[in-house]
Amino acid sequence: MTKQSIVGRVTQLARANINALIDQAEDPQRMLDQLIRDYTDNIAEAEQAVAATIGNLRLLEEDHREDVDAAREWGQKALAASRKADELRAGASGADADKFDNLAKVALGRQLQSEQEAKTAEPTIASQTVVVDKLKSGLDQMKNKLTELKSKRDELVARAASAQAQNRMMDAVKSIDVMDPTSELGRFEDKVRREEAKAVGKQELAASSLDAQFEQLDSLGDSAEIEARLAALKSAS
Repeated sequence: MTKQSIVGRVTQLARANINALIDQAEDPQRMLDQLIRDYTDNIAEAEQAVAATIGNLRLLEEDHREDVDAAREWGQKALAASRKADELRAGASGADADKFDNLAKVALGRQLQSEQEAKTAEPTIASQTVVVDKLKSGLDQMKNKLTELKSKRDELVARAASAQAQNRMMDAVKSIDVMDPTSELGRFEDKVRREEAKAVGKQELAASSLDAQFEQLDSLGDSAEIEARLAALKSAS
């Protein structure tokens, strides 16, 4: 994966609008599950690529430090050789002095080469440092997005389960209507009322029968009085 593709992938995923994606999805939970899998895979892939980019930057930095150190060491060697040449020349040893001056020149040449290599690497190190910082920031955002995705998925699942439970409860409550005459309770109430009416009817029937007996008794009394009066009339004549 190239540097540009890494930056593009990290930026695209980090900027994803999760709420907009959910609104557009026909099955938000399934979409979130797929997004979580995609994010997890892309994060793992991006981490490997970013790690390689960081590794390359660290190598450049290490080479730069070595060039800087080498330039300093060659400068010290050049200075030492030059001083030795001056010392020999002061002692009338011109041939030996020239030899050390030549060594000083070689050291200065190496110093110049190391400085140039260090200077050439500095723009690349600066640009790579910016890229690595962006990649690290992007990865952090991707991981935050992944956490957000998981939270959204868990919230959605919990809300769906709650809604299903509420619907089941409402269906159960709706199926129990104590005012419905066709329900079991209504039929039982009708049966009780019929039994009560039957008892009232028996009471009324019993009362009617007793009244008739008393009326019959009164009728018998009247007949006896009539017979007694008739007997009295006959005995008086």
